[in-house]
Amino acid sequence: MLGGISLTCARGLDADEFLIALGADLDELAARIPYKGLAVPVGPPGKPSPRVDPVMYGTCGDWVYVLEDWGMATWATGYQKVKSMRPYPDEEIVYATMNWWSPPPLVIHAPGDGHAWQADFGQDTGQSSALDTALRAAGAVFPSLPDDDEAEVVAYHEEHRGRLSMAVFTAIGNYCDLSIDPAAVQAGDLPSVLIPMVW
Repeated sequence: MLGGISLTCARGLDADEFLIALGADLDELAARIPYKGLAVPVGPPGKPSPRVDPVMYGTCGDWVYVLEDWGMATWATGYQKVKSMRPYPDEEIVYATMNWWSPPPLVIHAPGDGHAWQADFGQDTGQSSALDTALRAAGAVFPSLPDDDEAEVVAYHEEHRGRLSMAVFTAIGNYCDLSIDPAAVQAGDLPSVLIPMVW
């Protein structure tokens, strides 16, 4: 994964249905334009550009995945405000982002029971779920360190911070049994749509 990419995975619903819930245009979705060929609109001089985000997407097994490279993700910024983005029962959503605009980096897991659990990178969601197990197995959960020695905690985080994002994305890939070709992502060969930004 590239450094600023956010990953949202969903299962229990159709891929097009999930993208439409995020705000994708039906005609654009039907066209299946590769990311490298997607034209992002620019506003006329003196006028603001449309607030849209180009995303790449695909499916793998039961999962649809959406990749965004603006430092956050549409689903995570909108699911609490936009009714169509809320996960319904039996719809599972897993999300990871570096969260550049509103740190810290986050993992959110909506397991399909009406809840959405979140954790900072380096932690699990505290739900003893299969996702939490995958995060621990990938080394994405820092061990508990003595609360009385803040310097030790800071030193540990500084030493291991560089590998953390890779461990989180690896854990989610393992949990979702997800395989995304990094060369296709970097080349912009995956299908894409424009999604309105939600703030």
